[in-house]
Amino acid sequence: MAGELEGKTVLIVDDDRDILTSMEDAISELGVNTLAATDGNQAVSLAEGQSPDLVVLDQMLPKRSGFLVMERLRRQDPRPKVIMITGNQGQRHKVYAQSLGVDAYLNKPFRMDKLVESVKSLLS
Repeated sequence: MAGELEGKTVLIVDDDRDILTSMEDAISELGVNTLAATDGNQAVSLAEGQSPDLVVLDQMLPKRSGFLVMERLRRQDPRPKVIMITGNQGQRHKVYAQSLGVDAYLNKPFRMDKLVESVKSLLS
């Protein structure tokens, strides 16, 4: 599996460094390049500079929310796939995220293998 994803880039955005590191470790095992950001502004800057194939995006971030990051990304480049992750259980947030064009939506806490499966399917 790693072979077919080689050369792909995944931007992982979460303000919780432990979660960020866990996701980065799990996703990098797929053979992709990973980039990491801990706030919304950093995420936008990395996305615009590196053009990732996929963004794993926390909904609640400092400096710029995941929704605002998503809006900006979609205006700049509609190409990257987006997995939004959130601790927010509200259905309204999920509907709004889908209206912005997220490709997958995971509620925290989620199993790491579920995230990895989503990454694999969206990048294949």
